[in-house]
Amino acid sequence: MHDAKLPVVLALGGHDPTGGAGLIADGEAIAACGGWALTVPTSLTVQTTRDVLRVMPCPGDSVRDMVWPLLDEFEIAAIKVGLIAAEQTLDAVEDVIRACPGVPVVIDPVLSAGGGSELSSRELVDDLRRRLLPLVDVLTPNRRELARLAGNQSEDVERVVELLSLGCQALLITATDEPVPGTAADQVVHTLHTPDSSRQWQWPRLANHYHGSGCTLASALAARLAAGERLVSACEQAQRFAWHSLRHGWRPGGNGQVLPRRLWQQPTPFTVEEDSL
Repeated sequence: MHDAKLPVVLALGGHDPTGGAGLIADGEAIAACGGWALTVPTSLTVQTTRDVLRVMPCPGDSVRDMVWPLLDEFEIAAIKVGLIAAEQTLDAVEDVIRACPGVPVVIDPVLSAGGGSELSSRELVDDLRRRLLPLVDVLTPNRRELARLAGNQSEDVERVVELLSLGCQALLITATDEPVPGTAADQVVHTLHTPDSSRQWQWPRLANHYHGSGCTLASALAARLAAGERLVSACEQAQRFAWHSLRHGWRPGGNGQVLPRRLWQQPTPFTVEEDSL
């Protein structure tokens, strides 16, 4: 067992102290999908399950310093990128991706918090489009993020065409935030677009609001690709994993968002009977 070969995923993203999103979500999802997560923070955050209160970007040199020794020791099979909140972070992430040619790259474009706080400027979004999209194998925006990334385009199809034309190899667009027009209210439709084809999946819409669903999906997808799974199958299995993580989610407070339980198949905590003490 010590010599077992695990697919290694390098996760670059923000640290969310709630554990609902960010690097904790990445690590749990990758582990649950059979991979090994290497986690490097791009930002520290002050947040609750409801909103992000403050973002503290990590210096670009610190990100590089954390990554380079890992590349010497581990064989990276996929890269997953989350929150990029500063230009120096973008510089470092680009350097890391370029240092791993041929490795699948999944980017979850974290542009705003669930509570509405903006996490990325217009200038940073423009630079992400220009510099990172040509390096991306799969981009996983929700419909609002798709609209913001695509600029002036007004329809989803036009937005997809624009982002693919910038060099992105595939887009898996989620619709948990805004239903696709014409779809049933009790269904969530996720769509995979590549230059050659499109594919849709429908999942029952869950009633709650969730914190970390995008991180869970993108990290599970990265783990599947790291294991060598083909794109369509990897997307389907990652969606299935994310949906069950949400369905088994946990709400820690009365009015907060529900946190995905990515390790829901693990034994639940037991209650110690007083008589047994």
